[in-house]
Amino acid sequence: MAKFIKLKSDKYRKSRGGYSRLLEISCAKCGSRLLFYQKDGPGILKRVYLDRIYDIEVKDTPKLFCSNCKVNIGTLIIYEKENRPAFKLLFGSVTKKIVKANKIKV
Repeated sequence: MAKFIKLKSDKYRKSRGGYSRLLEISCAKCGSRLLFYQKDGPGILKRVYLDRIYDIEVKDTPKLFCSNCKVNIGTLIIYEKENRPAFKLLFGSVTKKIVKANKIKV
């Protein structure tokens, strides 16, 4: 039986107004898909928290690279305000598209 992505509902989602969506993050240079990410709340995408990434293979690297064209996408940081590990994205390095969570298989 196929399992689909289920969006997380926790204190971080609730503190940002309870509004979440699933984003397909792609490389801005070559267009290849990098990961699926749950974005909570409004605003631009500055960083991607590790606990919101739905592709396992990107979680254990200090830098985020495009697997196709090898461009640096972001750097692993600890976001001080919430003490959460995240990739700080380089400006203009990614494109994003909202997708439906119940259509994406994990």
